[in-house]
Amino acid sequence: MDKITIGIIDDHKIVRQGLKELLQKIDNYLVTYEFDSGVDFLEALPLETPPDIFILDYSMPNMNGIEVLKKLEENKIEYKVLLLTQHFDEQIIDDAYHHGARGFLHKNCTAQDLKSAIDNIVKIGYTNVVEILKRIRQYDAQGGKHIEESVQLSKREKEFLTLVCDERELTYDQMAEIMHLSVKSIESYRTALFDRFNIKSKVGLVLFSYKYKITAPFI
Repeated sequence: MDKITIGIIDDHKIVRQGLKELLQKIDNYLVTYEFDSGVDFLEALPLETPPDIFILDYSMPNMNGIEVLKKLEENKIEYKVLLLTQHFDEQIIDDAYHHGARGFLHKNCTAQDLKSAIDNIVKIGYTNVVEILKRIRQYDAQGGKHIEESVQLSKREKEFLTLVCDERELTYDQMAEIMHLSVKSIESYRTALFDRFNIKSKVGLVLFSYKYKITAPFI
């Protein structure tokens, strides 16, 4: 089996080293990138061979983890990111998911928690869609751009969006199979919705569906 490749963004060398040693022990993981700040990470983009997932520390000087996520979002760079922090703050968690994080873990998590989060994010895109949906329901987007009171979607677009919001955490390949379409067609629906409604991530699609009560489980 190919190794799952991981990038670590953390300003403490001892933390990066400890994570590397832990990851090598718990499964078939290979750390291919290390950055000691969000600034250094962003300056290195685009990466020639991006890893399967990044583990991003929240508390870093000059630019914290949420600010890194916002920069990726602004530049439409969709890496899979697991945010790791010692601050269990509701606003941080909400902001992390809102700006494209695929998962959140407290630094007191167990090795099994870390393995489970990495595997879920790599295999199905997110570590816990139920948690994301719960937080999206509670999220109050201050100053958000209101496009219109209601939105018009084609039957296929709505079907695609319904699958995006499915709590089974379907991959785009699985959506294509369910809709009897090619993955390229699925990606075209995603791109069309991104462009029309200024959405930048899969979490953004879920938030969009909740905001306008378009699909289950929001209707």
